[in-house]
Amino acid sequence: MHTAVVIIVIVLNAGIGVADLFKAPFVLATSQAVDVPPSRLPLLGTLKLAGAAGLLAGLLGFEPLGVAAAVGLVLFYAGAIVAHLKAGKLATGAAPLVFLGLAAATLL
Repeated sequence: MHTAVVIIVIVLNAGIGVADLFKAPFVLATSQAVDVPPSRLPLLGTLKLAGAAGLLAGLLGFEPLGVAAAVGLVLFYAGAIVAHLKAGKLATGAAPLVFLGLAAATLL
């Protein structure tokens, strides 16, 4: 079960990371709702892709890197939730909450 969760988190973070890099319309709308400038999206996408790559490295035997990536993703999504709460956008905060839960599940 754990490996399946890690694979799901890798795929989801890689997908959303690429969407950030290409500034997909839904990403632009969400970032605008929480006052994140579009110029920050490449950095956010890169962080998500780095998290996905680190989790993959963990699956391939580099466990400390996988754990570090999981912790990084947990911190990243906790910060995203704070940003959504500060902006008063509870509805758009649901996705980061799901990603936070999945990232945390990779640590179990």
